[in-house]
Amino acid sequence: MDHWKRHPRVRAHRQTLARVEDSLSVECLQAKLGECIEARSWGNSRVIIKSCCCHSGFQKNLIASRGDDSMIERARAIFTRAYERLLSREIGDGPTHVAIIQDGNRRYARESGDDASEGHRAGASTTEQVLEWCTELGIEELTLYAFSTENFDRPDEELEPLFDLIENKLREFADADRVHAEKVCIRAIGELDRLPQSVQDAVSYARRRTRGYEGFQLNIALAYGGRNELLRAARDVTTDVATGKLSPGAVTVEEIERRLYQTPVRDVDLIIRTGGDERTSNFLPWHANGNEAAVYFCAPYWPEFSRVDFLRAVRTYEHRERSWQRTRTERAVALVDALARIEFEEARAVTSRLSEQLPRRGAAEVTEQLAKQDSDGASGPGD
Repeated sequence: MDHWKRHPRVRAHRQTLARVEDSLSVECLQAKLGECIEARSWGNSRVIIKSCCCHSGFQKNLIASRGDDSMIERARAIFTRAYERLLSREIGDGPTHVAIIQDGNRRYARESGDDASEGHRAGASTTEQVLEWCTELGIEELTLYAFSTENFDRPDEELEPLFDLIENKLREFADADRVHAEKVCIRAIGELDRLPQSVQDAVSYARRRTRGYEGFQLNIALAYGGRNELLRAARDVTTDVATGKLSPGAVTVEEIERRLYQTPVRDVDLIIRTGGDERTSNFLPWHANGNEAAVYFCAPYWPEFSRVDFLRAVRTYEHRERSWQRTRTERAVALVDALARIEFEEARAVTSRLSEQLPRRGAAEVTEQLAKQDSDGASGPGD
């Protein structure tokens, strides 16, 4: 019975794995964990897990018996947890509103030899995990692209179980203890009147059960089409202008937003799309494109989407945000410098307004530049 597990070499490698989990340095992880652990056959009797760790000069091949599949999985789990810790360290405040295009359920099912409905069920499990990850990172709003207007073109044998799943999950979420404990408000956006009555009833039930909650905002995009949303709003505005109900000068951003689908609470900071396609499919064009949201495309199908993938997406947003804030700060410093040379009081007023819009460090740089100009002006030429 598993005598190989007591072999000295196997015990030594188990101990090595435990040490690796506790002691891998950040530098090692940055250099190596981006490369997936490769498990492959070696001869007829052994498997090599290439870890290539460089902690304290450590670089070994972890060798285990072919039958020790659990050891291989443990090694993968160790490196995954270590990589998650690394990514978590690199993340600061993070985005406020994340929107996800949940793509790849059908391809996942097809490659697994299952019906499309099984892929949608697997994807629903991922959705529940993502809600937990958002809570962990302090994200305040999540919008999920669950069903587009184009999806109505799918065959009835696929749509019926999908609608049943959406209905059941809406009611399940609305009754979940965690949803009420964390004050999650559930809403649906889209052309809801095109959905089956049973799904519309479930939407109303979820909205009614969570109305007034402000702990977290969950938006489910159902029968949603971004182009149709903007087209409908434009038609409403032009009709009201033509009939005299609305003057042209009253067509404002707020007026357009009022005519969109029931809208998210916040503009979108980050869009994530799974499944390998690099397009946003007209998802939330007003709230995402108008806010210059960051976009993260990844290869895993939605049922395979992991916490590592989610953390990578948030890291991408933060890298982009830091770059954008740096650019804004440089422009603000240049503006204040130019104004201060002409009209110092005007520069002071602009500095006050900019400081409210920039991050703390950027505001400090602008203020320092104004102080430098004030000092230079007080010294005068020739001093």
